[in-house]
Amino acid sequence: MSSFDLTDRVAIITGASKGIGKEIALALAQNGAKVVISSRNQESVDAVAKEFTDQGLEAVGIAAHMGSQDDIKNLVNSTTSKYGGIDIIVNNAATNPVYGPLLTNDDETFDKIMSINVRGPLNLAKLAHPSMKERGHGSVINISSVGGIRPEPLIGLYSMSKASLISITKIMAQEWGEDNIRANVICPGLIQTKFSKALWENEKVSQSYTKHLPLKRIGQPEEIAGLALFLASSASSYCTGAIYTADGGHTV
Repeated sequence: MSSFDLTDRVAIITGASKGIGKEIALALAQNGAKVVISSRNQESVDAVAKEFTDQGLEAVGIAAHMGSQDDIKNLVNSTTSKYGGIDIIVNNAATNPVYGPLLTNDDETFDKIMSINVRGPLNLAKLAHPSMKERGHGSVINISSVGGIRPEPLIGLYSMSKASLISITKIMAQEWGEDNIRANVICPGLIQTKFSKALWENEKVSQSYTKHLPLKRIGQPEEIAGLALFLASSASSYCTGAIYTADGGHTV
């Protein structure tokens, strides 16, 4: 199991106050990483960090809105000031403020989704790049969606943003490999989180979705964490530019 050991590695996880992000942060911390819990609300990230430190894990909460370049800069600077550098980025924070066909979406909605789901993750990874390069290694893990592989009904802009994130991941892998910085993307299916509550809480939608899944059920946040741990660790040292689905067989 030494290949999964993250002792002395520093990881920033966005959207980590709940759901998939929190479970990924917990898995990394349990395997030795110093984790930075980030989301928009300082009180929320402080609560999660305390929950972790009460378990004897190393964690700190630093609030940041992924739509704000100033917040992202502060997140990176505060992390390097606290821990001396950055080894792992998990871009999990995302938004989807609207459900409906493209014809009903306006420019304001488009800009908000792209700012948080695409530009924010790109900027965070770019700002962390110098630290990773200096430390001689790095892992960027972008959390996309099966909607980025195959557009999902009524969430066209969200699917578009997640497809962009897949493309960005491949470009990072291509351009940053010579610095020993790897970039990979995880595409979850329908996971039972607050973010996707509008989908899984609707019994008709949920039954229609799971009926066609080989595993016949909705996923849980902790079922994404193991894959993220693999990509964060040296166990995946030859993996970069790859797309990993965790969707119960949705894309089969």
